[in-house]
Amino acid sequence: MAGRSVVVLGGGVGGLAAANALRSRLSPEHRITLVEKTSYHAFPPSFVWVMFGERTASQVTRPLLQLVKRGVQVVAAEAVRLDLDRRRVETTGPELTYDYLVIALGAEPAPDAIPSLAQAGGTFYHLAGAARLAEAIRAFAGGTIAIVVARTPFKCPSAPHEVALLLDHYFRRKKIRHRVDVHLFTPEPLPMPTAGPAMGNLLKQMDESHCITVHLRHRLMAVDGGQRELVFEGGQKARFDMLMSVPPHRSPPVVQEAGLTGEAGWIPVEPRTLKTRFEGVWAIGDVTSVSLPGRHQPDTPLNLPKAATFAHRQAEVVADQVAAAIDGKDSRRSFDGKGYCWIEMDHRLAAFASGEFFVEPAPVVHLRPPSRALYWGKVLFEKYWLAPGWPRNLWETLLVLGGRGLRIDVRP
Repeated sequence: MAGRSVVVLGGGVGGLAAANALRSRLSPEHRITLVEKTSYHAFPPSFVWVMFGERTASQVTRPLLQLVKRGVQVVAAEAVRLDLDRRRVETTGPELTYDYLVIALGAEPAPDAIPSLAQAGGTFYHLAGAARLAEAIRAFAGGTIAIVVARTPFKCPSAPHEVALLLDHYFRRKKIRHRVDVHLFTPEPLPMPTAGPAMGNLLKQMDESHCITVHLRHRLMAVDGGQRELVFEGGQKARFDMLMSVPPHRSPPVVQEAGLTGEAGWIPVEPRTLKTRFEGVWAIGDVTSVSLPGRHQPDTPLNLPKAATFAHRQAEVVADQVAAAIDGKDSRRSFDGKGYCWIEMDHRLAAFASGEFFVEPAPVVHLRPPSRALYWGKVLFEKYWLAPGWPRNLWETLLVLGGRGLRIDVRP
């Protein structure tokens, strides 16, 4: 059989995992092309460490060519137009044709959607922003820090809470915590609503036990940088001395213009296979909208959270799907809706949440209390991802062994 061409768009966690998984499954006559506009890969879970001086930017990035398997062609360009009928991808470099397409372009921060948001504060949702916030945190001598979730959905729903908890720890170590007020604002009715009210209340209590004030149902409308003031829907206002934002997120224009996105602005996919409505096209990770069974509240649909862990697992499934399609078979592998995240809260202490999101009538989440073993599990995951050649399951094995013991079931 003549070789087939598989194009993967995006070199983030999902795209990189998909390209490597495809190369492992397909014989050499089949071409795997990874399209990414930057020449390096930055590991998002480590941005919080950059923020608090635990890592430098160079320690959490790697040249993309070091992370792809031999036999994956990397095109350093940006996808600018998709012709899904003719199976072509126009880029800022070469035009590519494909037999199968995997879209892993992620969610783009869009601070411009909120007036003056970008000018008045910083964000830890990209590497340069985390590095700038590191300087601001070191120089901060006291006042009010506002962490603001501007819109939902957003990537890594635990991240703002993790940052708030680490700010508490950082300023306690500097012995100036009594001079610092930490406030977290979110439009959500409870933190991480997809995980259910029990998990949301637990996370809120965790924040408040560290003297972090949580403001729910606060939808940000504008920022007055001169007055250092936040303006919320309904006219409520709050002052700040330092602003850290989770900016609005949106899908890249190239997928919107191709007609891939639904009403919510994301690519709807079949939950188990990650197939789009276009033949031979899959989408994974943060750019997607994955509907979940059940509801926590009447008339409130559930969607899979946006997190790198899901992109990673989805990449493996899609690689099997593509390989089966090339062989003219049906893939038996499907995405199971399972995921996890760490919530670091103190020096070398982290909790660990794992969820089963395809369970009916609603997702079930388990929480392991903070421990040093779980913190080192997070470190091992970083090392595994940024150091090619690590045994794939080593960090998982150590994490399971270190995290045995008490587990809290957080059910609706």
